[in-house]
Amino acid sequence: MPRIVIVGAGPGGLLLARVLHLHGIEAVVHERDASPDARTQGGMLDLHAESGQRALREAGLEAEFLRMARREGQDMRLLDHTGRLLLQEDTPEDAPMDRPEVDRADLRAILLDSLPPSAIAWGRGLQHAEALPEGRHRLHLTDGSTAECDLLVGADGANSRVRPLLTDARPAHLGAHVIETGIPDLARTRPDLAARVGRGNYWAFGPDRSLSAQLNGDGRLRVYLTFHGPEDWLATCGIDFDDPAGARARLAGLFADWAPQFTELIDACDDTVVPRTLATLPVGLTWPHTRGVTLLGDAAHLMPPAGTGANMALLDGAELGLAIAAGGGDLDAAVRRYETAMFPRAEEAARFSARVHEMLMAPDAARRLLSFFRPAAG
Repeated sequence: MPRIVIVGAGPGGLLLARVLHLHGIEAVVHERDASPDARTQGGMLDLHAESGQRALREAGLEAEFLRMARREGQDMRLLDHTGRLLLQEDTPEDAPMDRPEVDRADLRAILLDSLPPSAIAWGRGLQHAEALPEGRHRLHLTDGSTAECDLLVGADGANSRVRPLLTDARPAHLGAHVIETGIPDLARTRPDLAARVGRGNYWAFGPDRSLSAQLNGDGRLRVYLTFHGPEDWLATCGIDFDDPAGARARLAGLFADWAPQFTELIDACDDTVVPRTLATLPVGLTWPHTRGVTLLGDAAHLMPPAGTGANMALLDGAELGLAIAAGGGDLDAAVRRYETAMFPRAEEAARFSARVHEMLMAPDAARRLLSFFRPAAG
Protein backbone atom coordinates (compact mmCIF):
# COMPACT_ATOMS: atom_id res chain seq x y z
CA MET A 1 0.00 0.00 0.00
CA PRO A 2 1.40 3.47 -0.84
CA ARG A 3 2.62 5.43 2.16
CA ILE A 4 0.92 8.84 2.57
CA VAL A 5 2.26 11.42 5.00
CA ILE A 6 0.38 14.60 5.92
CA VAL A 7 2.38 17.36 7.61
CA GLY A 8 0.24 19.44 9.98
CA ALA A 9 -2.71 18.51 12.22
CA GLY A 10 -4.83 21.53 11.40
CA PRO A 11 -8.40 21.27 10.07
CA GLY A 12 -7.39 20.53 6.46
CA GLY A 13 -4.78 17.90 7.29
CA LEU A 14 -7.02 16.09 9.76
CA LEU A 15 -10.00 16.21 7.38
CA LEU A 16 -7.87 14.62 4.67
CA ALA A 17 -6.72 11.89 7.06
CA ARG A 18 -10.36 11.23 8.05
CA VAL A 19 -11.61 10.91 4.45
CA LEU A 20 -8.75 8.54 3.62
CA HIS A 21 -9.48 6.51 6.78
CA LEU A 22 -13.16 6.22 5.76
CA HIS A 23 -12.04 4.66 2.48
CA GLY A 24 -9.61 2.24 4.08
CA ILE A 25 -6.49 4.18 3.05
CA GLU A 26 -3.81 4.62 5.69
CA ALA A 27 -2.09 7.95 6.25
CA VAL A 28 0.03 9.39 9.05
CA VAL A 29 -0.22 13.01 10.19
CA HIS A 30 3.06 14.44 11.50
CA GLU A 31 2.46 17.32 13.91
CA ARG A 32 5.01 19.60 15.58
CA ASP A 33 2.89 20.04 18.74
CA ALA A 34 3.71 17.54 21.48
CA SER A 35 0.03 16.81 22.19
CA PRO A 36 -3.48 17.95 21.25
CA ASP A 37 -3.47 20.38 24.20
CA ALA A 38 0.01 21.84 23.65
CA ARG A 39 -1.43 25.24 22.65
CA THR A 40 -4.74 26.99 22.24
CA GLN A 41 -6.50 26.59 18.92
CA GLY A 42 -7.81 30.12 18.41
CA GLY A 43 -11.34 31.44 18.22
CA MET A 44 -14.45 30.64 16.26
CA LEU A 45 -14.91 29.57 12.65
CA ASP A 46 -18.02 30.09 10.56
CA LEU A 47 -18.35 27.04 8.35
CA HIS A 48 -20.09 27.64 5.05
CA ALA A 49 -22.65 25.19 3.70
CA GLU A 50 -20.96 24.89 0.29
CA SER A 51 -17.41 24.34 1.57
CA GLY A 52 -16.60 23.63 5.22
CA GLN A 53 -19.91 21.92 5.99
CA ARG A 54 -19.75 19.99 2.73
CA ALA A 55 -16.29 18.73 3.67
CA LEU A 56 -17.50 17.52 7.06
CA ARG A 57 -20.41 15.80 5.36
CA GLU A 58 -17.98 13.95 3.05
CA ALA A 59 -16.04 12.96 6.15
CA GLY A 60 -19.15 11.56 7.84
CA LEU A 61 -18.94 14.16 10.61
CA GLU A 62 -21.84 16.49 9.85
CA ALA A 63 -23.97 15.30 12.77
CA GLU A 64 -21.11 15.80 15.25
CA PHE A 65 -20.50 19.28 13.88
CA LEU A 66 -24.16 20.32 14.09
CA ARG A 67 -24.29 19.24 17.74
CA MET A 68 -21.47 21.68 18.55
CA ALA A 69 -22.26 24.49 16.11
CA ARG A 70 -23.65 27.77 17.43
CA ARG A 71 -26.40 29.28 15.29
CA GLU A 72 -26.35 32.39 17.49
CA GLY A 73 -22.68 32.85 16.61
CA GLN A 74 -23.95 34.35 13.34
CA ASP A 75 -25.17 37.43 15.26
CA MET A 76 -23.41 40.65 14.27
CA ARG A 77 -23.04 44.19 15.54
CA LEU A 78 -21.22 46.80 13.46
CA LEU A 79 -20.15 50.19 14.84
CA ASP A 80 -17.96 53.11 13.92
CA HIS A 81 -15.25 54.45 16.23
CA THR A 82 -17.62 57.02 17.75
CA GLY A 83 -19.70 54.16 19.15
CA ARG A 84 -22.58 54.63 16.71
CA LEU A 85 -24.33 51.33 16.00
CA LEU A 86 -24.60 50.95 12.23
CA LEU A 87 -26.01 47.45 11.96
CA GLN A 88 -27.33 44.78 14.31
CA GLU A 89 -28.35 41.31 13.22
CA ASP A 90 -29.71 38.81 15.73
CA THR A 91 -30.17 35.30 14.47
CA PRO A 92 -33.64 33.76 14.99
CA GLU A 93 -33.73 30.44 16.79
CA ASP A 94 -35.14 28.74 13.69
CA ALA A 95 -32.71 30.33 11.20
CA PRO A 96 -30.98 27.97 8.76
CA MET A 97 -27.49 26.80 9.68
CA ASP A 98 -25.90 28.49 6.65
CA ARG A 99 -22.78 29.76 8.43
CA PRO A 100 -22.91 28.65 12.07
CA GLU A 101 -19.91 29.23 14.31
CA VAL A 102 -17.87 26.49 15.94
CA ASP A 103 -14.90 26.73 18.29
CA ARG A 104 -11.67 25.76 16.56
CA ALA A 105 -10.88 23.53 19.53
CA ASP A 106 -14.22 21.74 19.22
CA LEU A 107 -13.76 21.23 15.48
CA ARG A 108 -10.29 19.82 16.03
CA ALA A 109 -11.63 17.49 18.74
CA ILE A 110 -14.30 16.17 16.33
CA LEU A 111 -11.62 15.43 13.74
CA LEU A 112 -9.15 13.89 16.18
CA ASP A 113 -11.83 11.66 17.73
CA SER A 114 -12.68 10.35 14.26
CA LEU A 115 -9.16 8.97 13.73
CA PRO A 116 -7.30 6.07 15.33
CA PRO A 117 -4.55 7.29 17.70
CA SER A 118 -1.93 5.74 15.44
CA ALA A 119 -2.87 8.19 12.67
CA ILE A 120 -1.23 11.15 14.48
CA ALA A 121 2.49 11.35 15.25
CA TRP A 122 2.72 14.08 17.88
CA GLY A 123 5.97 15.93 18.48
CA ARG A 124 7.23 15.07 14.99
CA GLY A 125 7.17 18.24 12.95
CA LEU A 126 8.97 18.58 9.66
CA GLN A 127 12.43 20.17 9.57
CA HIS A 128 12.88 19.67 5.84
CA ALA A 129 12.12 17.16 3.11
CA GLU A 130 14.25 15.89 0.26
CA ALA A 131 13.15 14.42 -3.03
CA LEU A 132 14.01 10.79 -3.77
CA PRO A 133 13.69 8.88 -7.07
CA GLU A 134 10.24 8.05 -8.49
CA GLY A 135 8.42 10.80 -6.61
CA ARG A 136 9.20 9.58 -3.11
CA HIS A 137 10.36 11.92 -0.34
CA ARG A 138 12.41 11.59 2.82
CA LEU A 139 11.29 13.67 5.79
CA HIS A 140 13.71 14.91 8.43
CA LEU A 141 11.64 15.39 11.58
CA THR A 142 12.00 17.55 14.69
CA ASP A 143 12.54 14.55 16.97
CA GLY A 144 15.62 13.54 14.98
CA SER A 145 13.95 10.70 13.11
CA THR A 146 13.33 10.32 9.38
CA ALA A 147 10.44 8.91 7.38
CA GLU A 148 9.84 8.16 3.72
CA CYS A 149 6.63 8.38 1.77
CA ASP A 150 5.08 7.98 -1.66
CA LEU A 151 2.94 11.11 -1.24
CA LEU A 152 3.79 14.09 0.93
CA VAL A 153 0.95 16.54 1.65
CA GLY A 154 1.89 19.91 3.12
CA ALA A 155 -0.94 21.00 5.42
CA ASP A 156 1.50 22.94 7.58
CA GLY A 157 0.18 26.45 7.30
CA ALA A 158 1.51 29.85 6.35
CA ASN A 159 5.16 29.03 6.93
CA SER A 160 4.99 25.62 5.30
CA ARG A 161 8.20 23.63 5.09
CA VAL A 162 6.75 21.52 2.31
CA ARG A 163 5.97 24.48 0.04
CA PRO A 164 9.63 25.06 -1.03
CA LEU A 165 9.53 21.69 -2.81
CA LEU A 166 6.99 23.21 -5.22
CA THR A 167 7.40 26.99 -5.38
CA ASP A 168 9.57 29.87 -4.20
CA ALA A 169 6.48 31.87 -3.18
CA ARG A 170 6.55 33.26 0.35
CA PRO A 171 3.88 35.10 2.39
CA ALA A 172 3.94 38.88 2.01
CA HIS A 173 2.98 41.45 4.66
CA LEU A 174 -0.59 42.76 4.41
CA GLY A 175 0.01 46.09 6.12
CA ALA A 176 -1.74 45.15 9.36
CA HIS A 177 -1.03 43.55 12.73
CA VAL A 178 -3.52 41.95 15.13
CA ILE A 179 -3.22 41.82 18.92
CA GLU A 180 -5.42 39.20 20.55
CA THR A 181 -6.61 39.46 24.12
CA GLY A 182 -9.88 38.54 25.80
CA ILE A 183 -12.26 38.31 28.73
CA PRO A 184 -12.93 34.88 30.29
CA ASP A 185 -16.45 33.80 31.28
CA LEU A 186 -17.87 37.06 29.98
CA ALA A 187 -21.53 36.53 30.92
CA ARG A 188 -20.63 35.91 34.57
CA THR A 189 -17.76 38.34 35.07
CA ARG A 190 -19.04 41.26 32.97
CA PRO A 191 -22.74 40.88 32.18
CA ASP A 192 -22.84 44.57 31.18
CA LEU A 193 -20.24 43.98 28.44
CA ALA A 194 -21.91 40.70 27.44
CA ALA A 195 -25.15 42.60 26.75
CA ARG A 196 -23.22 45.19 24.73
CA VAL A 197 -21.28 42.87 22.43
CA GLY A 198 -24.01 40.26 21.94
CA ARG A 199 -23.77 36.54 21.20
CA GLY A 200 -21.64 36.58 18.07
CA ASN A 201 -19.40 39.10 16.28
CA TYR A 202 -18.85 42.70 17.35
CA TRP A 203 -16.93 44.97 14.96
CA ALA A 204 -15.85 48.59 15.21
CA PHE A 205 -13.79 50.48 12.64
CA GLY A 206 -11.92 53.76 12.56
CA PRO A 207 -9.00 55.21 10.60
CA ASP A 208 -5.87 53.04 10.87
CA ARG A 209 -7.37 50.81 13.56
CA SER A 210 -10.20 48.42 14.24
CA LEU A 211 -11.54 46.41 17.15
CA SER A 212 -13.44 43.17 16.86
CA ALA A 213 -14.73 40.77 19.46
CA GLN A 214 -16.19 37.30 19.23
CA LEU A 215 -17.98 35.31 21.90
CA ASN A 216 -16.77 31.71 21.98
CA GLY A 217 -18.73 28.65 22.98
CA ASP A 218 -16.71 28.33 26.20
CA GLY A 219 -17.88 31.78 27.32
CA ARG A 220 -14.64 33.60 26.54
CA LEU A 221 -14.84 36.83 24.58
CA ARG A 222 -11.85 37.01 22.25
CA VAL A 223 -10.91 40.60 21.47
CA TYR A 224 -8.80 41.50 18.43
CA LEU A 225 -7.16 44.90 18.00
CA THR A 226 -5.93 45.57 14.46
CA PHE A 227 -3.39 48.27 13.66
CA HIS A 228 -2.32 49.34 10.20
CA GLY A 229 1.43 49.71 9.88
CA PRO A 230 4.68 48.58 8.25
CA GLU A 231 6.04 45.07 8.59
CA ASP A 232 8.24 46.00 11.59
CA TRP A 233 5.44 47.76 13.50
CA LEU A 234 5.32 45.19 16.31
CA ALA A 235 9.01 45.79 16.99
CA THR A 236 8.90 49.58 16.68
CA CYS A 237 5.55 50.47 18.30
CA GLY A 238 7.12 50.65 21.76
CA ILE A 239 4.78 48.12 23.37
CA ASP A 240 6.36 45.44 25.56
CA PHE A 241 4.20 42.43 24.79
CA ASP A 242 5.98 40.43 27.52
CA ASP A 243 4.39 42.77 30.09
CA PRO A 244 0.65 42.03 29.71
CA ALA A 245 -0.63 44.71 32.08
CA GLY A 246 1.61 47.37 30.59
CA ALA A 247 0.78 46.26 27.05
CA ARG A 248 -2.95 46.39 27.76
CA ALA A 249 -2.62 49.92 29.11
CA ARG A 250 -0.66 51.02 26.03
CA LEU A 251 -3.19 49.38 23.71
CA ALA A 252 -6.08 51.11 25.46
CA GLY A 253 -4.17 54.37 25.06
CA LEU A 254 -4.03 53.84 21.30
CA PHE A 255 -7.85 53.82 21.35
CA ALA A 256 -8.17 56.85 23.62
CA ASP A 257 -9.69 58.95 20.82
CA TRP A 258 -12.46 56.39 20.30
CA ALA A 259 -15.70 56.17 22.27
CA PRO A 260 -15.11 55.16 25.93
CA GLN A 261 -16.97 51.87 25.50
CA PHE A 262 -14.06 50.50 23.47
CA THR A 263 -11.32 51.33 25.98
CA GLU A 264 -13.60 49.90 28.68
CA LEU A 265 -13.64 46.63 26.75
CA ILE A 266 -9.83 46.59 26.45
CA ASP A 267 -9.38 47.45 30.14
CA ALA A 268 -11.53 44.44 31.09
CA CYS A 269 -9.30 41.97 29.25
CA ASP A 270 -7.00 39.49 30.98
CA ASP A 271 -3.25 38.98 30.62
CA THR A 272 -3.51 37.14 27.31
CA VAL A 273 -1.74 39.41 24.81
CA VAL A 274 -0.79 37.68 21.55
CA PRO A 275 0.58 39.77 18.65
CA ARG A 276 0.38 38.54 15.06
CA THR A 277 1.30 39.97 11.69
CA LEU A 278 -1.10 39.42 8.78
CA ALA A 279 0.37 38.03 5.56
CA THR A 280 -0.82 36.49 2.31
CA LEU A 281 0.45 34.37 -0.55
CA PRO A 282 0.02 35.72 -4.10
CA VAL A 283 -3.54 35.51 -5.38
CA GLY A 284 -3.79 32.75 -7.97
CA LEU A 285 -0.62 30.95 -6.85
CA THR A 286 -0.03 27.72 -8.77
CA TRP A 287 2.96 25.44 -9.23
CA PRO A 288 4.04 22.89 -11.81
CA HIS A 289 2.64 19.50 -10.94
CA THR A 290 5.34 17.52 -9.15
CA ARG A 291 5.01 13.82 -8.54
CA GLY A 292 4.72 12.78 -4.92
CA VAL A 293 3.98 16.13 -3.24
CA THR A 294 1.17 18.68 -2.96
CA LEU A 295 -0.24 21.33 -0.61
CA LEU A 296 -3.56 22.23 0.95
CA GLY A 297 -4.99 25.02 3.09
CA ASP A 298 -2.83 27.98 4.08
CA ALA A 299 0.26 26.19 2.81
CA ALA A 300 -1.25 26.38 -0.68
CA HIS A 301 -3.25 29.60 -0.63
CA LEU A 302 -2.78 31.72 2.50
CA MET A 303 -5.21 34.60 2.17
CA PRO A 304 -6.38 37.60 4.23
CA PRO A 305 -8.78 36.69 7.06
CA ALA A 306 -12.29 36.96 5.63
CA GLY A 307 -14.01 33.79 6.79
CA THR A 308 -12.85 31.68 3.85
CA GLY A 309 -9.44 30.23 4.73
CA ALA A 310 -10.51 27.41 7.05
CA ASN A 311 -13.42 26.54 4.78
CA MET A 312 -11.05 26.21 1.82
CA ALA A 313 -8.66 24.07 3.87
CA LEU A 314 -11.44 21.67 4.86
CA LEU A 315 -12.68 21.45 1.29
CA ASP A 316 -9.11 20.86 0.06
CA GLY A 317 -8.79 17.94 2.46
CA ALA A 318 -12.09 16.44 1.38
CA GLU A 319 -11.45 16.80 -2.36
CA LEU A 320 -7.90 15.44 -2.19
CA GLY A 321 -9.06 12.50 -0.08
CA LEU A 322 -11.91 11.69 -2.44
CA ALA A 323 -9.64 11.96 -5.47
CA ILE A 324 -7.18 9.51 -3.92
CA ALA A 325 -9.99 7.14 -2.92
CA ALA A 326 -11.37 7.16 -6.46
CA GLY A 327 -7.96 6.93 -8.10
CA GLY A 328 -7.51 3.17 -8.06
CA GLY A 329 -4.06 3.48 -6.51
CA ASP A 330 -2.75 6.04 -9.00
CA LEU A 331 -1.68 8.73 -6.54
CA ASP A 332 -0.12 10.95 -9.16
CA ALA A 333 -3.27 11.14 -11.27
CA ALA A 334 -5.37 11.79 -8.16
CA VAL A 335 -3.16 14.68 -7.05
CA ARG A 336 -3.21 16.15 -10.55
CA ARG A 337 -7.04 16.08 -10.55
CA TYR A 338 -7.12 17.69 -7.11
CA GLU A 339 -4.74 20.50 -8.07
CA THR A 340 -6.55 21.19 -11.34
CA ALA A 341 -9.79 21.78 -9.43
CA MET A 342 -8.23 23.47 -6.40
CA PHE A 343 -6.23 26.20 -8.17
CA PRO A 344 -9.19 28.14 -9.67
CA ARG A 345 -11.35 27.58 -6.60
CA ALA A 346 -8.62 28.93 -4.30
CA GLU A 347 -7.97 31.86 -6.62
CA GLU A 348 -11.61 32.91 -6.49
CA ALA A 349 -11.63 32.69 -2.67
CA ALA A 350 -8.35 34.60 -2.43
CA ARG A 351 -9.62 37.39 -4.68
CA PHE A 352 -12.73 37.72 -2.51
CA SER A 353 -10.60 37.79 0.66
CA ALA A 354 -8.30 40.42 -0.84
CA ARG A 355 -11.29 42.63 -1.68
CA VAL A 356 -12.62 42.30 1.87
CA HIS A 357 -9.20 43.12 3.32
CA GLU A 358 -8.92 46.22 1.12
CA MET A 359 -12.34 47.31 2.33
CA LEU A 360 -11.42 46.79 5.99
CA MET A 361 -8.20 48.77 5.58
CA ALA A 362 -9.99 51.80 4.11
CA PRO A 363 -10.38 54.97 6.22
CA ASP A 364 -14.17 54.60 5.86
CA ALA A 365 -14.21 50.86 6.51
CA ALA A 366 -17.32 51.00 8.70
CA ARG A 367 -19.37 52.63 5.94
CA ARG A 368 -18.00 50.25 3.30
CA LEU A 369 -18.76 47.21 5.43
CA LEU A 370 -22.29 48.47 6.05
CA SER A 371 -22.78 48.78 2.29
CA PHE A 372 -21.34 45.29 1.82
CA PHE A 373 -23.89 43.76 4.18
CA ARG A 374 -26.75 46.13 3.35
CA PRO A 375 -26.25 47.58 -0.16
CA ALA A 376 -29.36 49.75 0.12
CA ALA A 377 -27.89 51.41 3.21
CA GLY A 378 -24.88 52.70 1.25
